[in-house]
Amino acid sequence: MSITEAQLVADLAALTPLLRENAAKAERDRKPDDAVMQSIEATGAYRYFVPKKYGGYEFTPSGFMEIGMALGRGCLSAGWVTTFCMEHNWLLALYDEPAQEDLFGKHPYIIAPGALAPKGMAEAVDVGYRLSGQWQWGTGIMHANWVMVGGIMPNDGGPPALGMFLLPIEDVQVVDTWHVDGMAGTGSNDIAVDGAFVPGHRVVDISTLRDGRSPGTKLHDNPIYRMPMLPFLGLTAAAPAVGAMLEAVDLFKQRLGGRQVYGTMEKQSDKPLAQARLGRAAVEADQVRSQLLSLAAEVHAWGSNEEPCPDEERARLRLNIALLVHRARDIVTDVVDACGASAHFLDNPLQRIQRDINTVIGHTVFDLDTGTELYGRALLGLPLNAPA
Repeated sequence: MSITEAQLVADLAALTPLLRENAAKAERDRKPDDAVMQSIEATGAYRYFVPKKYGGYEFTPSGFMEIGMALGRGCLSAGWVTTFCMEHNWLLALYDEPAQEDLFGKHPYIIAPGALAPKGMAEAVDVGYRLSGQWQWGTGIMHANWVMVGGIMPNDGGPPALGMFLLPIEDVQVVDTWHVDGMAGTGSNDIAVDGAFVPGHRVVDISTLRDGRSPGTKLHDNPIYRMPMLPFLGLTAAAPAVGAMLEAVDLFKQRLGGRQVYGTMEKQSDKPLAQARLGRAAVEADQVRSQLLSLAAEVHAWGSNEEPCPDEERARLRLNIALLVHRARDIVTDVVDACGASAHFLDNPLQRIQRDINTVIGHTVFDLDTGTELYGRALLGLPLNAPA
């Protein structure tokens, strides 16, 4: 199947109304709507970053950002699941060739959560590992065919290493833990593994992926496979949040024309202060969108650089992306405040956008305490004390 990047972006953006129509249902069901996820898969979305060698597209981060924003407009939860599962095919392309042959060689893409916190323990056995553990934040697990999880593994007598393990969905148990006040529609339940065997070729040392010089870079020429991992993960999470912010500003604009100010006969759209708030929100939202695309271009450019992306630059990119998403959250807060108390009725999508983006802010890549400290240490020439 041949398709251009522009066409795939357009096909996915055309699904935004479907996501919007099913956002409340996804929240009630605590998982992405099945029909929505089937429609997304049918576009070929998950081939986006799959190497051409395996029938993928090797498209660019800029188009990926457009997809994330478009889907985030319809439903932040569904957009979030989609961008993460698209990006996890990029992660698989960073593995050695045997892993890629094992998965991409049998099916042209995976749908997999990526729970990379070191919650598992791996015991070395013949030609692989026995893995056990339980991981939170299993985004994508409700429609997955594989999982990616982080575990501590022995390291030839040296200090233990953090590995990323690939397992088929049949080897894991989904634990119903996803009872949350925001992003409920992601269905990000826990993943449990009890002594599953993982062949050695389906494990990669995460430290080899961070700076853009992974095992997979020796297999594929495209610069996208040399991008630094954590900044790209930050972009993956940021795009649907920015889309939800853009949707909130549009909803504010629509609301102004119909809302009568309490105690008066005037519409809110006739109020100069309301007009000013809309103007400011629209410009600030556009600035956030532009900055997202600019940061995506910077991360992409590092793939073409002859040198690995250094610690200081990765810390700077991580912090910029986090600050951008916090700014998007603040714009949503301002818009909801300006819409009055009725914006908090459960049939008003603004309240869900606000709860969802408040939850998104809790993702580790958007942690400003860690991000600011990390970059400050890098500027002072001190060793990093957290991943970047």
